[in-house]
Amino acid sequence: MKQIHHDDQGVADIKGVLRYVKILAVLCVLLLIILPILLHFKIGNTEAKEPKEDIKTGSLTAIAAGFEIPPFDDTEEGKMAEYGHKLITETYALIGPGTQKAITGNKLACSSCHLDGGTKSFAAPYIGLSGVFPIYIGREDKIESLEERINGCFERSMNGKAIDVNSKEMRAIMSYIKHLSKDAPVGTRLKGQGFVDFKAPDRAADIKKGAIIYKNTCATCHGPDGGGLKGTKGNREGGYVYPPLWGEDAYNDGAGMARLLTAARFIKGNMPLGVTHDAPLLSDEDAFDVAAYINSHERPVKANRELDYPNLAKKPVDCPYPPYQDEISQEQHQLGPFTFKK
Repeated sequence: MKQIHHDDQGVADIKGVLRYVKILAVLCVLLLIILPILLHFKIGNTEAKEPKEDIKTGSLTAIAAGFEIPPFDDTEEGKMAEYGHKLITETYALIGPGTQKAITGNKLACSSCHLDGGTKSFAAPYIGLSGVFPIYIGREDKIESLEERINGCFERSMNGKAIDVNSKEMRAIMSYIKHLSKDAPVGTRLKGQGFVDFKAPDRAADIKKGAIIYKNTCATCHGPDGGGLKGTKGNREGGYVYPPLWGEDAYNDGAGMARLLTAARFIKGNMPLGVTHDAPLLSDEDAFDVAAYINSHERPVKANRELDYPNLAKKPVDCPYPPYQDEISQEQHQLGPFTFKK
């Protein structure tokens, strides 16, 4: 009888061990199921705070500081994109005044505003643009192609002329933008496109204060007379190391930068050269005043400005030239305060 009792106890022990084994097996299976889910949510929360790159697809969600231009392939497309990069950074030498093409009317480079070859976040970068256009543009009151938008820059910021959308130059610039945008999503704006957030002061811009800020912060690079610093042999020869901000070689008065709020947003996020959007040197008020001072100077006049904004309801409050649909003075449209409704 004792032997039988001993055998029964052994069987019970074995069953108990098997039961624990089954429990451990179930726990392991649950862990294998739950762990990836937890990791997924952890990764998702991290990306939400600082979006950089989608882990699954590799698609960009934000334009990171120090974005590196991908190498150009040794293909026809790669060579065309590389030429587009040269057009953006050496515009004055390839299609500027005095060149065979003579498309632009000043000696700026496209990268004078689209910094770092159009890759700096919050400096109107090109990254992702090929996936956003065509879009509605109020200035023309229509859905506009990227080629048309580029021509707008040629006519305004570069004070030049529009070019054939099928020209080699246009195809090269488009190829370069596509090259930069190959990892960007289609139909979605990236964090870092456009300019920084900016709150305009509830007052008119103070040009005298802006002059002081310019003297202390901007004149070192752009000159006390706003004429910029010309390039030298081996260093942007024929163009500018630092572009002029007014005068005959600056953007004309139909350019986006001639608008006070646009200029202030660009200045806040990028000037003096080297600052970043998340560590600006100038406050909103300082950027507001110095932008007004810069745009108070003479510059080339854009022909046919009166044809801009055929739907005056779409005209920005800071557009510096008439006609307007309201009774607000031109001076207030130029300097604010922008508390009125369009």
